[in-house]
Amino acid sequence: MIMVSSCLAGLKVRYNGTDSLNEVIQQMVAQNRAVTVCPELLGGFVTPREPAEIVGGDGRDVLEGRARVVEKSGRDVSGMYIQGAHRTLEKAREVGASMVVLKEYSPSCGSAMIYNGSFANEKVAGSGVTTALLEREGIRVMSEETFLEALDSGLL
Repeated sequence: MIMVSSCLAGLKVRYNGTDSLNEVIQQMVAQNRAVTVCPELLGGFVTPREPAEIVGGDGRDVLEGRARVVEKSGRDVSGMYIQGAHRTLEKAREVGASMVVLKEYSPSCGSAMIYNGSFANEKVAGSGVTTALLEREGIRVMSEETFLEALDSGLL
């Protein structure tokens, strides 16, 4: 089973109440070939919510206590992101996920790039908190972009 970010399947769960619909992923969910997950909602957030970015590192650093996830107003929400990551890991294990496709750039879901913590729309190499935990536990994670490229090229 493949697990995918809920926003990629068209669910309006992003911080600003929108989605990041990808029709291929939405179709996979409709055909029961994938299940959805939103680590931020599993961590206790609601939609809409204040934007957040990782300050001082990436998701691995947040898990190790060396960086924080903060909302634009400055509130530290690291604990909620870590909780959402652990609940996502539980769900991945429950459904037997062989792969997890997560939304790039998110402080939860980014797999190669995240925002740099300045709230200036600047991206840096790094992973989100959920991606870091899943990868640490041996679960394959990729962005929607990488996933779709692999599908198009016949690698999946």
